[in-house]
Amino acid sequence: MLIVPEDSNCVSFISLSSGSNGNSYWFSNGEVSFLIDFGIGMRTARKRLAEHSVCLDNIDFVLVTHDHIDHIKHLGSLSERSFKPICATESLHKALNSHFVTRGKINLSKIIIESECQFEFNGVKITPFPVPHDGTDNYGYFINMSSIKIAVITDIGHVTDTVLKYASMADHLIIESNYDSAMLESGPYPKVLIDRISKGRGHLSNAETAEAVKKIFHKNLKTLLLCHLSANNNTPELALESTGMALLEKGAIPGVDLTLECLPRGRASRMYKFE
Repeated sequence: MLIVPEDSNCVSFISLSSGSNGNSYWFSNGEVSFLIDFGIGMRTARKRLAEHSVCLDNIDFVLVTHDHIDHIKHLGSLSERSFKPICATESLHKALNSHFVTRGKINLSKIIIESECQFEFNGVKITPFPVPHDGTDNYGYFINMSSIKIAVITDIGHVTDTVLKYASMADHLIIESNYDSAMLESGPYPKVLIDRISKGRGHLSNAETAEAVKKIFHKNLKTLLLCHLSANNNTPELALESTGMALLEKGAIPGVDLTLECLPRGRASRMYKFE
């Protein structure tokens, strides 16, 4: 059974997992449902969706952000078992075809999309846009679903004008807030990994996300969800404090003027209703 929002002008959202241990996000307006990335196991995804009376088999397609294993680990299995369309750019599909977890598994179900070119599925309009990261080809997604505007931006090394453009158009924003700079610098990671994370093609710090939010914020922003928090170099409290202060500087009170939350690592979030 696919859960149908009580209000037809509503999008349901569940983060099935967010972080380096696996990433996958589910969206539905009651007529169309899809996933962004599939880095968790089929059994886990089924169980987490079933808790909300949602069946994994009822998804219509999958969008792929990039080819890092925490985002595609089980994508090949999903494609082989369900034959659902896998949407990615041509260069990303080439990378998936050579990756050991997806090699030869999605050729029959692939759909090629183009950067900053809107495509449409049963009234849902989706635009992939490039983000700086060290995968083969890396994208955020701007989604117009039932006239509800959503942007998903994960695994991003720095904030570009393109990122600001699409994020500023969204009324519901899911954006990375990966690490606290002090924790990263004083932690156990070797310098090469610290540099990989923090030098522009890795991830966003709490402070960088907060600065971006100051530029992105507008009066119609209703939901701000912080994703892909590091298990070793961040805490939800630090991420929320940083972005919360940025919102206060813009005159917006979290919990009053908009929802501000962190998506949990290693487990599903609650079901959000975007209106």
